Parts: sequence; structure tokens; C-alpha cells
Amino acid sequence: MKMKKLLMVGLILMAFTATSVLAVEGGNSRKGKHLFKNNCKSCHNAGGEAEELNPMSKTMAQWDRYFKKKAKKHSGSVMKDLSKKDLKDIHQFLFDKAADSPSPETCG
Repeated sequence: MKMKKLLMVGLILMAFTATSVLAVEGGNSRKGKHLFKNNCKSCHNAGGEAEELNPMSKTMAQWDRYFKKKAKKHSGSVMKDLSKKDLKDIHQFLFDKAADSPSPETCG
């Protein structure tokens, strides 16, 4: 019984460490939420020009991949108009509130 508890604690710690490695460094999630609402939601909503998108649309790993590889190819000009710091803040918000995060959010 004690061995099962120890194993469970070990697995939980490993899972926490794995998600911490993925975390965005230096981003401000609060500012990112504000920036997302003001810059992204106008197109990425139910009636917008682009696919509906919110933090829970992707997992933490998917948001990481998007910002590392695809964000530069975003078709709208908004991504080019935002500073690197602003993009990092948006990335942090989306990562922190992703579908598989401890506190997912839709950003209503």
C-alpha cells in the first residue's frame, strides 16, 4: 500500500515537471488575456473571419508548437504589429488556460 502511494506521488511529480518544462518563460498571462481579447477575438470568434479560437482550443504543447513554428506565418497583420513581448504574453495566457492546463478557460 505504501509503495502504491509512493509511486503515485512520483508520477504526479513527473507530470508536473514535464508540464513545467513546457511553460513559457517571461510571459504575463494577465496581460496576455487582455491582448488576446483586444487583438485576436475580433477575427477568432463564432462570427469572425477566421476559425473560432480560445485557450481551450489547443493543449499546452499545441500552443507551444504554434508559437514556435506557425505564429510567424499568421495570415493577419495583427501578429506582425504586436511586439515580441506582447506575443509572449499572449502565448503565456493561451498556455496557462489550455485544454489540458490545471485551470482551462474559454476567454469569454
